[in-house]
This record gives sequence, C-alpha cells and structure tokens, in this order.
Amino acid sequence: MNEERKNRYNRRKFIQTAAKQAAATTLVWYGLSDMAAIAQPMTQPAEGSVSDNVLQELKQYHIVWDAPAKNCADSMPLGGHDTGVNVWVENGDLLFYIQKSGSFDENGEYLKLGRIRVRLDPNPFEQFTSFRQELKLSEGYIDISTENSKPDGELFKTKLRLWVDVNRAVVHVEIESDEPLNATAAYESWRYEDKDLAETIGRERFGCFELEGYPGKVVKRKDQISFTPKGVLFYHRNAGDKLIPGMLIKQQGLEAEEAHITDDLKNRTFGGILMGTDFVRYGTGEGAYQNTPYKSWIIKSRTPQKKHHLIVAGYIKQTELFGDWKAGLEKLASEALKDKSAFAASCLWWRHFWIRSYICIFPGKPDPANPVWQMSRNYQLFRYQLGCNVAGEYPSKFNGGNLTFDPVLTEPKHTYDPDWRAWGGDVFTAQNQRLLYWPMLKSGDFDAITAQFDLYKKALPGATARVRAHFGHKGAMYSEYIGVPGLAIGSGWGWSGAKKRNRGPEIPFGAPEANGLAGYDQPAEAGIMANASIAYHWESQLEHAYMILEYHRFTRIDIGSYMPFIKAAVVFFDEHYRLRQKMRNGKELDAAGKLVIFPSTSCESYKGATNPTDLLAGLKACLKSLLALDEKYVTPGERKYFKDYLLRVPDYSFGENNGQKIIKPAEKWLREANVEMPQFYPLFPFNQFKMEDAEIAAFKNAYSQAPAFRKGVVMSWHQDGIFFARMGMTEDAAAYNTKKLKNSERKFPTFWGPGHDWTPDHNWGGSGMIGLQEMLMQTVDDKIVLLPAWPGDWDVSFKLHAPHETVVEVEYINRKFRKLKVMPASRQKDIILPKSVVS
Repeated sequence: MNEERKNRYNRRKFIQTAAKQAAATTLVWYGLSDMAAIAQPMTQPAEGSVSDNVLQELKQYHIVWDAPAKNCADSMPLGGHDTGVNVWVENGDLLFYIQKSGSFDENGEYLKLGRIRVRLDPNPFEQFTSFRQELKLSEGYIDISTENSKPDGELFKTKLRLWVDVNRAVVHVEIESDEPLNATAAYESWRYEDKDLAETIGRERFGCFELEGYPGKVVKRKDQISFTPKGVLFYHRNAGDKLIPGMLIKQQGLEAEEAHITDDLKNRTFGGILMGTDFVRYGTGEGAYQNTPYKSWIIKSRTPQKKHHLIVAGYIKQTELFGDWKAGLEKLASEALKDKSAFAASCLWWRHFWIRSYICIFPGKPDPANPVWQMSRNYQLFRYQLGCNVAGEYPSKFNGGNLTFDPVLTEPKHTYDPDWRAWGGDVFTAQNQRLLYWPMLKSGDFDAITAQFDLYKKALPGATARVRAHFGHKGAMYSEYIGVPGLAIGSGWGWSGAKKRNRGPEIPFGAPEANGLAGYDQPAEAGIMANASIAYHWESQLEHAYMILEYHRFTRIDIGSYMPFIKAAVVFFDEHYRLRQKMRNGKELDAAGKLVIFPSTSCESYKGATNPTDLLAGLKACLKSLLALDEKYVTPGERKYFKDYLLRVPDYSFGENNGQKIIKPAEKWLREANVEMPQFYPLFPFNQFKMEDAEIAAFKNAYSQAPAFRKGVVMSWHQDGIFFARMGMTEDAAAYNTKKLKNSERKFPTFWGPGHDWTPDHNWGGSGMIGLQEMLMQTVDDKIVLLPAWPGDWDVSFKLHAPHETVVEVEYINRKFRKLKVMPASRQKDIILPKSVVS
C-alpha cells in the first residue's frame, strides 16, 4: 500500500509539473507574460484569459449545431473524470445518457447509469427563432441557447450549460432565461424489472460477451429506484448469486486457485442521485424510446425561476455494506452543490489538457470542407472523447467508450436496450484497446494511460494461476479478451454441451494433434480456449508490457508496481515453448539454440503459425527494454537471464516473392483467416526498425505484394496509415490517414463506425491518431525524427511528447520551420530533420 501511494504521488507530481511547464512554455512561446489568468481561480471561463494561439485555434474546432437532433444518434459528447454523457435536444426536450467507468453488473454487462429528460415551460425548444448547440472544446462543456418570441413579439433568450466536474464526475445542468420557467427533470430507466437474456435467439447476450452461448439462465437484474427528500436515488447492487467469476473458475477447472483470483464484481454498487436546487417530487411516468419501454421518476421546480440548477451525481464502489456506498454518494453530492469553484476548475483543467499537446493542420485557416483540415480537428475531438475518461477505474472501451447510444440506431437488427453494444461487457479486447492508448504517450496524456496498465496488473494473479494449474510452469497467460479476474473469457473457452460456442472433447496439453487450428465443437487442448481466433493469440500481453516500458522511457515515472506483470508476461513464452519443444522431441530448443514457438498464431490471420513475426518483435522489444532498465527494476540475475533469453528468440523470417525480398508474417503457417498484417508489427508497435534501415525495402515489398483484401481498408483497427508513415511512404500515409480521420457519417464528426466493432468506434479514432502522430514525429531509440512522412505543402503546428521527459514544439509553415523548440534543450542534438521537407 505504501508503494502504491508513493507511485500515485510521483505520477501526480510529474503530471502537475508537466502541466505547469506546458502552460508556461506556451505563454513564453507566444510572447505572453501574465501567468495570473492561469493560476487564479475563476467564476467564469473568461474569454482571452489564456489567450494563446493553441486555445484560439481550438475555438475553430468547436462543434456548433443550429438545429435539434432527430434522435440520440445525433448526440454530442460531454464528459470528464470517468463519466461520459451523450447530449441531445429532441422534440422539445433536453436528454442525455450517462455512463460511468466500472458500472458492470453481475453478468459483466456494462450498464449506463440512466437517461435524464429535462423539460421547460414555457418551452424554449419549441417554435424558437434561433437554436444553437455548441461543444466548447477548449473548456470542455456544452452550451445550448435559443431565442423565442413572446406573445407581444419581443424576444426572450434561454441558455443551458452542461458540464462535468473533472474532480468529482458530477454532471451539472445550469439553466438561465430572460423569463421565469418551470422545469421538470426525469430519471428514466429501462431496468425496472428483471429480464431473462435469451440464450440462442439473436445476440442479446453479446452485450455481456463473457456469457454468450452459456447454456444456463442469465437474468439481467432490475435496478433500485426511489424518491428521497433530496431527489431521485437510483442504483444497482450486484446480486450475491452472480455467475462471474465463480462460474468461469469452475468452467476452467481452477477451483484450487480461487483464492488467488480477483473478483471485481462482488458487492459492486453503482448508481447516483438526480437532484436540483429547490426541486420537489413530482410523480412517475412511463413511455418508450427507440422501442425500449421505460419508467420515469420526476422532480419539478417548486416555482418558476429564471435560473435552475440540476446535478446528477454518480458513484461506484465495492462495499460490504450498502450503507457505506450510499454514504459515499451523499457526501459526493453534498460537496458538488457546495463547491462554487468547480466549473472554473474544470474549465482550467481542460485548458491545461489542450496546452500540453496538440496538432493543428493549416493553423489559422479553418476550412471544414477540407478533409485535411478535418483530420487535425477530428484528432482533437477524439482526444477529447478519450480525455472524458481520464480518471476511469477501467480503460475506455474500444467499442464506444462511455458514449454509446441505442443499438437500433447503429444496426437496425439489434433492437435491444441502450446498454447493449457489440463485443460488450467487462472484457477488453486487447488488439483493439491498445490503439486507444498508444497515442497517449506522444499526446502526453500520462494520467489517462494507466487505467489500461492497471487492467493487466489486477489480472496478474488469475493469469499466473491459469499457467500454474494448466501447464505447471512459470509466467502469466492473458486472454486476448482481458478482464480483471485474469481468466479466459467464458464464451471463448467454450461451454460443454452448449448449442452455441460449444467446447469439444479435451485433449492433453502438448498432444501432437494440437496444432493451433481447432475451434468450437472440435478437440480442445487442455488449458486452451476453444475459440480458434484467439486460442493461441497471446501477443497482446507483450505489447502491453512494452507499452508500460515505453511509458517509463517517456516519463521516467516509477513502474515498480507493474514489473511483476511485465516479467511474468515475458517469461511465459520462454517457459511455455521450451516445455512444448521438450515434449515433442526431448530437447527444449532447436538445433540453432532457438525457441520453437509452435503452435501459435500471427495475430488472428495466420493460424498454426511457427515463430510468428508479431510475437518475435514483441519479445525482442520487451527484452531489450528490460535490459535497458537499472537494477532498481532488474536484478543482476534477471539481467543475465534476459540476455540469454534474447539470444534464444528466433530471427525474423524473410523470404522472396516475385524476385523481391519480403518480410513474412511467420516462419510458416497452416491456415490464413482474418485480414490483419502482423508482418508489420516490428515497425509498429514494437519499434524494431527505423526508416533508414535496409530492411524497410522488404516491408515495402511485402505491402505491395499483399493480397488486395488485406490492405487499404479504412475503418476500425486497420493500421495501414501507421505502417505507411513508419516506412516513409508520405503520399500513401497522407491519403490513408486523411480518410481515416475525416468526418464520420454521423452528426458528430468523430462518431465513426460501426466498422468491425461498434459506434462510436474508438479504435478507429485511436489508430487514426497514431497514424497522424507518426507522420509528424517518430521516436525509435533516442532519436527524434521530425516530419518523416509529412507533405511539404501542409502547414502544421504541433506539440508532442518524446522519450526522456522531452517536449517538442514545431511550426512548419510554407515549407519552413518557423518554430522548433525542444525541452529540455539537451535533447536538441537528437533531432533529425528529413531533407525532403527542409527547403
């Protein structure tokens, strides 16, 4: 516990120092000298109080709508701390969904806290003469304003401001009008009664993906909702007879290890309270929204007023006693109502968020119709969405984060309630999740990135228990679908005797017929999932270990609490595949003294693989990074082991095709499946080659010769734009990343999807962010390569973070560097400026 407190303190200290540096640096850069505007508390987000070019540029990225929404698919994102809010005006009502990180029920389904409906009388959203809804990106809140005609023809104005307290995750609605208005606020819930989730009809259990195909009964339990003297109390307390993780432990034969496995759902209670200043109980109601019935609990202003203030305080905690949870919620709500500086503090937080990094293409020349300009605007918008969960207990989910809406508006066949999403629940698909978190290194969002790391740290006891019980060796094995218990996902393991996702007969660990190809209904190797796509797909644990090591290289923040995970994730492959090879022929290594990594898979695309390229790159990257750490993290004995281990890692497999040298996805494989291109993982994410290396030609050849169905896809997790940038293919990188980050088909520009996943598709945005960053700056080894894949005629201003606590600021205008600032100055010597963009 002392170490944890120390780590949190050091992390906060680093981030606070970085924020101060960012603010001070920006002021110096643009010639401002007055720090008072940043340092002093404010009651309003005063215009010009931090009047630097960055925040002025952000104002051009504000999203402004002049008409209400058709439905919640036209919603606007809002958030802060760990809470996401979808805001829209429809048929005269203000509505918003609220979702909070960690609101997992007893089935592992990721539930919203609910929906709020605000109605005003006289109604300014009916028969208005003007309407304006604006996301004030620079300060993180939404303004909605109208003008209406009174009977005598005079106009009266009404303004609503919605914001989330970044320190308490409380949603505020402030209403101000020229005329006194009555206000009602309704808490609407579709979880007012228990509901059986169908086993095989449709995909209703896909919302709690862990249990899809489970042959038993799955009940979605109702919430508890009631009036209190202060407002409407609503909550969900997970039932004691829940299925997860107890049922998974039994399913996977881990009863003897149960004491080591973390249960993050036991006694989990989540919910909140809707209350307002001088509001009273009004009654109940019912209705239906997007085919989902709901009931409502309504409060009403005691009298008409020109000003109203509503809050929704949300709270989550695992507590033995419900009373402890309730006391925590009441304390939170009380503090939120008393704190008169919270809005100013939240605005200031967002200003610092934007000052610490940014990318602005064609600065000062807004052109919303230009997809290239859209690219940097949408980079900022999506970064905002990620920033809305900066303090989340759990990472933002790749398939919508905290900003999903009714599924029928994404795909009409999914007529489920607003909680439902594809690939839903308390498991986090690692290959998708990683794309949301890699860009946080260069954006400097080090406060947000650790939730993804903590997922692996929390899961370590279960991940090591699996290896110990099933294989009898050291190390940790993580499912591609990672959850806090650290077990295999239930639906991926497979259910014995099930109609759907059935686990076939089990064969012993190491059996000769275990070749990495079997799937559901077929013989399953002991300890291995039945899902053929991910059964032997373990690269992601290396990638997240390497991400933490890179986080340390960027920040020098202490990673001691993560080292057990990193070491266990790496050691697993040495232990596991030496054992498998010994079971095959009595020798742990091949004739050259190398590991034989089989059966395996290269991503999900090359099944039954031997020595997959993505895995080899991950091992090399992690081992080299571990060897670069000091003795605080790696003992002399461990250092010798890692050096020897690195020598055992096989070399990459290069081949020849059509007379050209290419990098192969693996040494060999038995079957091709998905559309990934893991042969490029040595470039990204594992940084094993630089643009000037001779091997880059083999990567380019491999891409040009790849089948058409594997390349050029511009959606979801596809990473071609990143690979193009890493190969120095400027024209291709520019074309692809422009398409990747152009406006979505939704009303809000960065609500992409569904693609392969869902809407909003967060790994779509994350991969686009990385692609744009890699075009501007690459940081392999200790060098900082600027504009490595940047079109010379694209003006740009950016500020990004680099390893060793380095910040780089650039203005590149008319093919000239107007500004180039590196902090600390000692890192100036490591800057590389490509000749192709220097005139």
